[in-house]
Amino acid sequence: MFAVLKTGGKQYKVQAGDILRVEKLAADAGDTIQFDEILMLGGDAPVVGAPLVDGAAVKAEVIDQIKGEKLINFVKRRRKHSSKRTKGHRQKLTLVRITEILASGATKAAPKAAAKAAPAADAAGSDDLTQLTGVGPAAAKKLNEAGLTSFAQIAALSEDGIAAIEAVKVKPEWVEQAKELAKG
Repeated sequence: MFAVLKTGGKQYKVQAGDILRVEKLAADAGDTIQFDEILMLGGDAPVVGAPLVDGAAVKAEVIDQIKGEKLINFVKRRRKHSSKRTKGHRQKLTLVRITEILASGATKAAPKAAAKAAPAADAAGSDDLTQLTGVGPAAAKKLNEAGLTSFAQIAALSEDGIAAIEAVKVKPEWVEQAKELAKG
């Protein structure tokens, strides 16, 4: 049985026991990781995903964190008084060994799209604070850490409440926008 998985913007055809060099993953040597983006399962009854195969996964063991071969980029301009420039690069890679291919019954992690849609929205009743003008993901995270998770909480802030928050500088425009967004 083989699988076609996607990681680091690339696709790999793998079987159990294969050793792969993939883009750097946040894992240490000896860790077990799971690839959830499976595009195809092959074998006796091939399954092609649309775009992904539901419930399928590939488990792998991290062997080592390595660097790829050195790539040299040399630029030379012709003629007199020209310039030359040499730049080198070594890509950081993760060496993994495929341990098993799961056709179904894979443990699902939280999807990346849901994590991006509502950053740091852990508690029930929390709002997406990035809808406020000037609040990005980092500022929304700091507001959540300060205990502000909804538009109603920001709208209820007074001048003293704004001054008391040290994690992020709350702007008065945010309070006005939060009042509008809290209404619906």
